[in-house]
Amino acid sequence: METNSRETLQADFDAFDISEELGFLLEEPLTDLPDYYREWLDLANNLTHLIEARKLRDLVHKMPVLSPHLLSDHRELRLAHLALGFISMAYVWQEGQHAPAQILPKALALPYWLVSCRLGLPPILTYADSVLANWKLRDPTGNMEIGNMDVIFSLPGGESCRGFFMVSLLVELAASSGITGALEVMHAMKISDLIAIRKGLVKVTQSLKKMKETFKLMHNHVDPTAFHGTLRIFFSGWRDNPKLPRGLLYEGVSNEPISLSGASAAQSSAIQCFDALLCIQHEDEAGAFLTSMRDYMPPAHRQQIRALSVCPSLRDFILSNSSSDLCQAYNSCVSALVDLRNYHLNTVTKYIIAAGNRARAMGCPLRGVGTELNATGTGGSSFMVFLKSVRNATQKALIFEGPAVI
Repeated sequence: METNSRETLQADFDAFDISEELGFLLEEPLTDLPDYYREWLDLANNLTHLIEARKLRDLVHKMPVLSPHLLSDHRELRLAHLALGFISMAYVWQEGQHAPAQILPKALALPYWLVSCRLGLPPILTYADSVLANWKLRDPTGNMEIGNMDVIFSLPGGESCRGFFMVSLLVELAASSGITGALEVMHAMKISDLIAIRKGLVKVTQSLKKMKETFKLMHNHVDPTAFHGTLRIFFSGWRDNPKLPRGLLYEGVSNEPISLSGASAAQSSAIQCFDALLCIQHEDEAGAFLTSMRDYMPPAHRQQIRALSVCPSLRDFILSNSSSDLCQAYNSCVSALVDLRNYHLNTVTKYIIAAGNRARAMGCPLRGVGTELNATGTGGSSFMVFLKSVRNATQKALIFEGPAVI
């Protein structure tokens, strides 16, 4: 039985492109491409300097149109998508919020589009790029700890930029055991194995608690002023963005502007995986927005969320059983997800709302983010309303035991 269970899990890991140790993180991301793509990497490796010197756009205009045909495997394609995504965000927002580029030049737009089509990802910097695939170990024999990790590509913001990406990555790493637990619950449900369901839920709960503890590192490694005033603009997309109301024209790809959302935590495959497992019902605009964010995830990750979503309802299964232990395990899991969402909400308040208010009070509208983005997430959502909505929807999933009130 144990062997069959192990084989089933391994089949899931393969089908959904998951690592048992790393979860949804890309395993051993590449840091180099064939020499033919040297110009892409030269730009991507020097973005902070080129943005601050206002030289990036000029260099992009001189770039040849390179074909992605020499990119032969998944990791090469992911590195190319990462590099082109960073360059594109830097190109669009080099001059800050007041003068975004309206057109992405063909030398960027066409290869970016072709690489994106091969990966099943949109041609914009996503969470799957900037967090899941943007990491390397300083000492390859060392542990995955923040002191031994670095980004592959960076943006203005100094250590706060590195800290933001690394803490986000470590939060995703903390989700890895919970992702395995979710798969174990899914399979245990099929045979009504109550003990295995409970064990899987305990694993998810522990994982969610570890994610929240890891998230606390943000306060040690990311300065709110640097994040809000310098870094955040580069995550801004061109959907529901008043600075690019029609979207962005991809030269050589489309005759009409294309609207795409910027990278945000709503694109986290892990969080949506837990929502699907626990049958959290996000309704109306919040639900529609979260569903649309799945288009920004790698296709295999989307498939896992779909697989969990179409399973018989775990919550209904627990309601139909009289197991108090199972109910408590489920509620502990939901409560841990509520706690994580509350912590995220409070952190957003510190890094965006409070930081934005301070900047305005000092009479210093920083060159990066303007007032529009203080109320709107980089993915295009009115984020405080959205975050409270998803937190409240999560709370509603709790099962209240006890006699019915007449």
